[in-house]
Amino acid sequence: MKFPVDFSQKARDAKSASGGGYPIQISAADLMSDFNYAALDAEAGLITESNGTRKLKIPSPSGSNKVLGCDGSSMSWKDDIPAAPTSGTHVLGAVDGTIQWIATEEC
Repeated sequence: MKFPVDFSQKARDAKSASGGGYPIQISAADLMSDFNYAALDAEAGLITESNGTRKLKIPSPSGSNKVLGCDGSSMSWKDDIPAAPTSGTHVLGAVDGTIQWIATEEC
């Protein structure tokens, strides 16, 4: 993610302290520009607030057991998670883009 204001670059570009440079001054407008850029834009019903934290709820498509995955830079719902095996030790993984239970040994 590239923010509108790069404060590390501003610090590198600062002139000497005797010339009014470093330490640099951070403006409220620059901070707000970065905060606004980083703010999550989502429908109000998908955001819950509790104890000073905000969480994004992403409901799965109704009546399915799909997982949210990423293709390049876009998110999309992927194949249903297969039912877990009833015996043995398995891990949930992806092989060639297909989600599946992979048999493994117990530790």
